[in-house]
This record gives sequence, structure tokens and C-alpha cells, in this order.
Amino acid sequence: MDITTTIALFIVFSTIYGLFELFARRRERMAIIEKLGDNLDPALISNKTYFPFLSRGKISFGALKAGCLLMGIGIGMLVGFFICRGCIDGFGTEDYSINGLISMINGASILIFGGIGLLVAFFLELKYSKEKEN
Repeated sequence: MDITTTIALFIVFSTIYGLFELFARRRERMAIIEKLGDNLDPALISNKTYFPFLSRGKISFGALKAGCLLMGIGIGMLVGFFICRGCIDGFGTEDYSINGLISMINGASILIFGGIGLLVAFFLELKYSKEKEN
């Protein structure tokens, strides 16, 4: 079977599945709304508009995690480049015998520093949550 046939079949079946899931979820949501509507007390509804993203309740640290991860990946790529540049003779030439070593050094340093970036984000989040409790 050709790859284009496989891709076309995947697209068709995923679209059909997506449509069925969309309609099923819509029915579930409508059933939940009807159930809530039966037990809803009009006295609970006030005229105030509530914007949950403006409340100062829980703060999401997604941007911090993503930033630390990307910074760690960038530092890992830079460290891997300098390790390869300084330690491997013939780096930057078309010598294919050392490409596996170069790939391993680059991949390992990217993963190590990406993990360090996520650990830094975790400890910053932990420190902030402890400060908020006090």
C-alpha cells in the first residue's frame, strides 16, 4: 500500500471519528445543562460578571515551565556544540564515522539540560507556593 493511500485513509477516518465525538459530547453537555437547569435556584444568580482569569486564586506556572525547558534545551545545544568542537578532531567535516558520537553528545546534553530546566521551574514554583502560604 502506498503512503499517500495510508495518509488519506487516516485523514478520512479521523475526520469521521472527530465528527461522531463532537456530536456525542454535545449531547452529553446538553444533558448536563438540562439537569442543572432543573435544580437551579434563580436567587443564586447575581448580576455580577465573573471573570475567572482575573481572579487571583491559583496561578499557573506553564509559562515558567516552558521557558525553563526551552532555556535548558538551548543551553544543552550550546554545551553539546562546545564539547564536540573542543574534544572531537574533525568536527565540522564530512567524516561520517564520528557522526554517531556527535549525535549522542548533542542529544544527551539537550536532555540533561532540559531536565535541569524543568527541575529549576519546579523548585521556583515550590518556593513561590511556600512564600504564598506564609
